[in-house]
Amino acid sequence: MTDASPQFRSNPDFRQVPPPPSPDFAKGPTAHDGLYFWQFMVSGSVAGCVEHTAMFPVDTLKTRMQACPGVVALGLRQAIRSILWSEGPGAFYRGIPAMALGAAPAHAVYFSVYEFSKQTLSNPNSNNSAAHALSGVFATVASDAVFTPMDVVKQRLQLRDSPYKGVSHCVKQIMRDEGFGAFYASYRTTVLMNAPFTAVHFATYEAAKRALTEIDPDSADDEQLVVHATAGAAAGAVAAGLTTPLDVVKTQLQCQGVCGCDRFTNGSIREVIRSIVQKDGYVGLFRGWKPRMLFHAPAAAICWSTYEASKTFFHKLNSSNTRP
Repeated sequence: MTDASPQFRSNPDFRQVPPPPSPDFAKGPTAHDGLYFWQFMVSGSVAGCVEHTAMFPVDTLKTRMQACPGVVALGLRQAIRSILWSEGPGAFYRGIPAMALGAAPAHAVYFSVYEFSKQTLSNPNSNNSAAHALSGVFATVASDAVFTPMDVVKQRLQLRDSPYKGVSHCVKQIMRDEGFGAFYASYRTTVLMNAPFTAVHFATYEAAKRALTEIDPDSADDEQLVVHATAGAAAGAVAAGLTTPLDVVKTQLQCQGVCGCDRFTNGSIREVIRSIVQKDGYVGLFRGWKPRMLFHAPAAAICWSTYEASKTFFHKLNSSNTRP
């Protein structure tokens, strides 16, 4: 029998097949951009918690202005002064545990779904604004399903003279008095608000980031934090201003029947809008637009900067792990 191995070695059509890579079940499959799926989730969780914690006082002010027309009449500065004098600075942070319980898992879902959808829909054009917008819509539908129940608890705790002692007490009281459905009474409105909000937000962010990078490509790597923060702030402000009316409706639904807020018979968006317009005119649909924009512009800057910084950390971690 002749040895056939020299023939195969001399024939360029026969090459040694490398062994298949062993699956790393601890890390799971990579998503895109060189990161694992779980790393997008962790980055999103960190970004969401940092964003909401830093901006929580402004969120409390917005909630009160949207739920209680009397607070709007005071004006922004007077409302802040009134809360400080009558309740102290701690009032601005009431409900923050509910925010933390909801924001961490919701933002993990939010950013991981966005990255996965962006990878799927953007191919082969990575600068596809429509794909970025649609990915944002998918992300918000998924994350709102996680965050809405804790958002209801958070907003009820933020109200002045809230009858609830804390997160667990609020959850128990809502379940006892209104049933589980009360936690999702505003879900439809939240999705209808956040879908266009997120579409505008992500499309604006990606476009602004690309434009800022193209202004001075040589310094883009050195000024990534500034680019992400500026693009995020612009995206947050534009999206917040356009979707304020639906945010007012959402707050009314989440706080109905508490601390003097109106209660609605069927909880439809049309009913809430009609009630607001009858009481305060169309101006009432823009209650709290100032604190809402004051919240979302810096919040988006903080969120995107933290998110991108977390991704950079994981990039370096993955690179160090792959080195021999």
